[in-house]
Amino acid sequence: MSVLSGPRPGTLPQLLGTSRPLSWINTAYPFAAAYLLAGGGVDAALLVGTVFFLVPYNLLMYGVNDVFDHESDLRNPRKGGVEGIVLDRRVHRTTLWAAGLGSLPFVVALLVLGGLASGTVLLVVLAGVVGYSAPGLRLKERPGLDSLTSAVHFVGPAAFGLVLADGPVGATAVAALSAFLLWGMASHALGAVQDIRPDREAGIGSIATVLGATRTVRLVLCLYAAAGVLMMVTGWPAALAGLLVLPYLASAWPFRSLSDADSERAHAAWRRFLRLNLLSGFLLTQLLLVIALTG
Repeated sequence: MSVLSGPRPGTLPQLLGTSRPLSWINTAYPFAAAYLLAGGGVDAALLVGTVFFLVPYNLLMYGVNDVFDHESDLRNPRKGGVEGIVLDRRVHRTTLWAAGLGSLPFVVALLVLGGLASGTVLLVVLAGVVGYSAPGLRLKERPGLDSLTSAVHFVGPAAFGLVLADGPVGATAVAALSAFLLWGMASHALGAVQDIRPDREAGIGSIATVLGATRTVRLVLCLYAAAGVLMMVTGWPAALAGLLVLPYLASAWPFRSLSDADSERAHAAWRRFLRLNLLSGFLLTQLLLVIALTG
């Protein structure tokens, strides 16, 4: 059991915890970078979009997930810290209201600031965020779709930023977004490996519970490699971003023959993944600065 005895945090700390502060940058950064690289300026759309994808979007994404994954989270030993909290049942309703109402004004503003194309992209992304965890769809329990939808949670803000700025959707942009999608799918699948046992105990399906640890990790390696190769077609110097998959490959490689019984050992790879994101984000920022200054 991951739930600790003793007094539980108040409502606001739990709302903050369920929004995964460590992951805020993972959605705000892709939006802001794509918007600026696509020709957008430092304007209202950039400000509203960045703030939305920094906090409200993550509260919506993870808050809905934590409410409807409560039973699984109770059995998950890694819940209770930066990787996700176990929400008290008493704040479930509050979390859903806060997630919805907290996002609403930003969504309305972005729909007004954008056009039909960007609005469509935004609504599709939000539908995926809610449909991933909400009863009825529960895309996270549909093997294959779980990893795809999870990846869209992070690629979606970048795609929205590109379209909102009226940037060209050419071969380079499509290749970069597709590589990002493959990277996201690999990362989700890797994270699912460590949860095989608690998910099976809770009756929750995932790509990892279906494929098993060994085949899932090997799929992860293939997806990371494919993402790196795909970046090679984006031209110089953007192709250098393909090298950023190498640390992720090295981190997952030792677990390529991991058994289901030892699937929790993949948590070590996941912890490294969280740290690698900080390094990769820094290196990617330097590359984007070079592209912006020389492009």
